Amino acid sequence: MYAAERQQRIIAEARRAGRVEVTALADSLGVATETIRRDLTALERRGSLRRVHGGAIPVERLEVEPSLATRSGRLTDVKRRIAARALDQLPSGGSVILDSGTTTGAVAELLPPDLDLTVLTNSLSTASVLTTHPGVSLYVLGGRVRGQTGAAVGDWAVRALTDVVVDVAFIGTNGFSVSRGLTTPDQSEALVKRAMVASARTVIVLSDSSKAGDAHLHRFAELADIDILITDADLDDDVTAEIRAAGPDVVTA
Repeated sequence: MYAAERQQRIIAEARRAGRVEVTALADSLGVATETIRRDLTALERRGSLRRVHGGAIPVERLEVEPSLATRSGRLTDVKRRIAARALDQLPSGGSVILDSGTTTGAVAELLPPDLDLTVLTNSLSTASVLTTHPGVSLYVLGGRVRGQTGAAVGDWAVRALTDVVVDVAFIGTNGFSVSRGLTTPDQSEALVKRAMVASARTVIVLSDSSKAGDAHLHRFAELADIDILITDADLDDDVTAEIRAAGPDVVTA
């Protein structure tokens, strides 16, 4: 069994039982306890589990939304690869939404400064990056700024989005699955994301594979509502096939 397959089984068992124990996993998977500890460490770094004494629990049980600074330090290479693939989907001379989030933020950092593009964003950090791009016509969505994510949320942002139509929306998510769709812990962020999805001709979700199967409190879209998921090559083949059957194409970086 490959490490990726073993780790998917560990995540599934943690979500089913509410926690996993190192010794029990080693016995059921037929590997050494040290191998399981390395798997749990890798899954914690990806944000899928939290280590506890003797085992781990799924992040859904904690439902503590990590800060922007914490998320920025996770899987940076993977996020930049996903962002680089997203550049292939930019409309020449067109309009895009860049949602708040670290992977969508990486798209802003990789944009050529002289690119002719209209960008709408609710992310303060993304807006700060793009103010130095002479080719970008930048629109910042207003509203209450969440300190946890640096995103503008609330009625102001939602109302602004109801009056626009953009070519492409690049959306971040805290979790995605065939059964639960796209989810996030905060209701105000979910409402803005839902409005972004509704305002775009093409919807592209940018997410690393560690979020596959995660389900948070607020759903903002079904998989059928999006056109493309750009993720990394660690996404399980069976999960990839299920997502494609639900509607969106899956592109790996």
